[in-house]
Amino acid sequence: MAHDDADSTTTEAPTRATRHIGLSLGADICWPKCYEQILEILDPVIPWKGHDIRLQVERVTMEPYDLAQPCKYDVVLDRLTHWLPTTREWLKKAILMDEVYVLNNPWSIQSMEKHTTYAAMMHLGMPVPRTWMVPPKSYEDHPDLRRTLHNYAKLFDLGAVGEEIGYPLFMKPYDGGGWRGVSLIKNEKQLRQRYEESGAQVMHLQEAILPHEDFVRCLGIGPQTRLIRYDPNAPLHDRYTMAVDFVDDDEARLLRDTTLTINSFFAFEFNSCEALKSEGVWHPIDFANACPDSQVTSLHYHFPWLVLANLRWSIYCAVTERPMQRTPDWKPFYEIAEQKDMPYEEKLRAYGAIAEKRFETERFQDFCDTHLKDLEEVAWEYFGSAPARQAFREKVQALYPPHEVEQFTELFWKRVQRWRQDNKPGVTTETRQTVTEA
Repeated sequence: MAHDDADSTTTEAPTRATRHIGLSLGADICWPKCYEQILEILDPVIPWKGHDIRLQVERVTMEPYDLAQPCKYDVVLDRLTHWLPTTREWLKKAILMDEVYVLNNPWSIQSMEKHTTYAAMMHLGMPVPRTWMVPPKSYEDHPDLRRTLHNYAKLFDLGAVGEEIGYPLFMKPYDGGGWRGVSLIKNEKQLRQRYEESGAQVMHLQEAILPHEDFVRCLGIGPQTRLIRYDPNAPLHDRYTMAVDFVDDDEARLLRDTTLTINSFFAFEFNSCEALKSEGVWHPIDFANACPDSQVTSLHYHFPWLVLANLRWSIYCAVTERPMQRTPDWKPFYEIAEQKDMPYEEKLRAYGAIAEKRFETERFQDFCDTHLKDLEEVAWEYFGSAPARQAFREKVQALYPPHEVEQFTELFWKRVQRWRQDNKPGVTTETRQTVTEA
């Protein structure tokens, strides 16, 4: 269906306009190269509200700036907010003063650590594993530290807390970060040893869902989701498996609703959500990953999906001048959570409906069908090309020793060719799957 947004009835000659997309990058190599090269080949001209819109992309640099200095970008895809204050504060300024659209919201990323996300989703009824926070083993020195601890730090029995949760359990930092400081604890001796080693880190103790039947990561970019079976015990290059159709439609819907609920609640637009299935129940275990893995060296088969999803959503946000959600709005979710007689599955579907509306799923899909209908074919051709292989190789070179570069470049290349085989335009249409599969 057509939307009035395109202003197709205008009789005046369209004027030209350019939307600028900035890539705020850290150690990223492969996905930005692919993103830029596909967009250059596609070179879309999109009619929108009396304008012919073109897209220009460039990489954001770090340098001194005047707070009153205008920002040229309409949309920024950010990969630095979670750890680099200079970029984070520049993005905040750009949002406040220049109405730049940023993926992800820097205030949300800064404040919504894993502890907050656990508490909020538990309140919404999600079956998050039982979790305790414990005070740190040691503290950084501070003039008021001794008096504060003497007056208010209650002595506790760590072993008793472990018994209350039950073994096995996981100890991990309350704010997370790339598997930093995560330990599987099987008994009280291990618990005490790992606690002694944790230093000044504030730790969670969380019930381990063991055994479990399945482990998934669901990538979410705007209204697009991708469900991937995950094997944390495999080598890094094999953790994201190439399994397909491993859940039924009801489970796929549940996992999609879970991911979109979390992302919409916290104003995350690019996030990955982990869940474990045990005795028929999917337990969300880790879902504040708002700078998720985006490299071909880990995603391989799923890497083209990520690049395409980033392109679609950033182009859509730039062209339509979608307003950014600057502050969280939790009230609609809490109103549903307070309905005590509503089964959790119905609540989750209602949460998902809120998220679909906020992410403009139908409008976005219509935009893609109308204005980006050639994107899948362009990307399919590109991911079989020499420039794509070179982008893969450059990432491999950055991670692997020289004698393994050719071996792993070939491995990841073959897996992406498998994606091309499974998603050839006109044979298998992935466009529809991006907003219907988890």
